Amino acid sequence: MVDDDPGLRELLLSALRFAGFEVAAAGDVPTALTAIAARPPDAIVLDVMLPGTDGFDLLNLLRGQGVDVPVMFLTARDELDDRVRGLRMGGDDYLTKPFSVVEVAARLEALLRRARRVPVPEDVLRCEDLTMDEDRHVVTRGESVLSLSPTEFRLLRYLLANTGRVVSKAQILDHVWQYDFGGDAGVVERFVSNLRRKIGEPQLIHTVRGFGYSLRPVRR
Repeated sequence: MVDDDPGLRELLLSALRFAGFEVAAAGDVPTALTAIAARPPDAIVLDVMLPGTDGFDLLNLLRGQGVDVPVMFLTARDELDDRVRGLRMGGDDYLTKPFSVVEVAARLEALLRRARRVPVPEDVLRCEDLTMDEDRHVVTRGESVLSLSPTEFRLLRYLLANTGRVVSKAQILDHVWQYDFGGDAGVVERFVSNLRRKIGEPQLIHTVRGFGYSLRPVRR
């Protein structure tokens, strides 16, 4: 993200990270070029009015260097000529200020999908022979259908969505219950224990002492 307004950068950094993006920010063209060269991004959010070289010139330079990632202009320049110029120069989207951060995130997701850099999420989550069909709200282990409470279903969905990763009890509380139990992590332990019992052997949910839990395939 390239924007010279520190307040706007912080707002977008927080909002996009909350939406699940990994974001790096720059306030001017030289800093942006250095960051892009060091770690090529999947997409660029670009202001037009930048100190020194403007966003149009930066885009022209990047395209000349063969950088073909999606670029979204996010700017106060709302004249039709500016929008047409940005798109004809190789921009993929043009959004004017003021804007909704929710819309920015949604447009980025659409750009990345079209560029085939982010796969369209599947409705079925699985690990080994444990399968969750979210549309049908059905969970199976092998040939057996598991009977889960709504909270157990949400907990398992979160674990399946993070297969192979370690998630803390605090993260589980936040994502499954959407609020803090005042630091009482015992509720997580109880629900994980219930899930383990219902899922059966061999166990897929593992305790990582001092960190949390990880759902991962059985080691062969």
